[in-house]
Amino acid sequence: MTDPEDRQQQAAVTRLLLYYLNAPIAENCRLHGVLPTPGAVRIAIQAGDDEEGDTFLYEIPHDAVAPYYIPGILRTVLAGTQLYGSSDISEAMGMTVIRLHPEEITPDPEPEQGQALTVLRALSSPDDDEHPFLIGFLMLDNSRLRLYVQRPEQPGVIGVDILLTGPLTALIASLPTLIDEEQYQQPAPDDPHCDLLADLTNW
Repeated sequence: MTDPEDRQQQAAVTRLLLYYLNAPIAENCRLHGVLPTPGAVRIAIQAGDDEEGDTFLYEIPHDAVAPYYIPGILRTVLAGTQLYGSSDISEAMGMTVIRLHPEEITPDPEPEQGQALTVLRALSSPDDDEHPFLIGFLMLDNSRLRLYVQRPEQPGVIGVDILLTGPLTALIASLPTLIDEEQYQQPAPDDPHCDLLADLTNW
């Protein structure tokens, strides 16, 4: 793999899928690896409840889809019966390789836990260790997530309620500014873990 774009795409897919080492990516299906191949990524999935299950390599071309959509594509493929042409089936390392055509697959929506993980990853970075912004979180009901944030060099913890069904990318980018706007701020008498609550669920 010498193409810099291939390498960047491969690294992005690998980072994105690390979460699925701890949880099934679909019912009875577990991530076993992310393998590089020229122009594509191959994702090793073990199907079955035990170590005797079969492992398949699902190949997804780099130029066909952004990394963010790959978990949803895999959930769709793994959730039902799929038909593949003989030209899409091969073998590598004793595993069946199945070449996917993402443009023909509707990605399964991201579950709430996955959406929460996207938000939490975006707001936390190893570079922030000295002055962290995100210092905690709590999953609430009705697709709500409470973030606990602290502004650099300012006292007090702010609880921030957001909806995981909202415009998350724009909200994450605007969050440090929005928490200072008085129209969103309110007391938090029922939550002893923050000094103030910013309700962004209608943002």
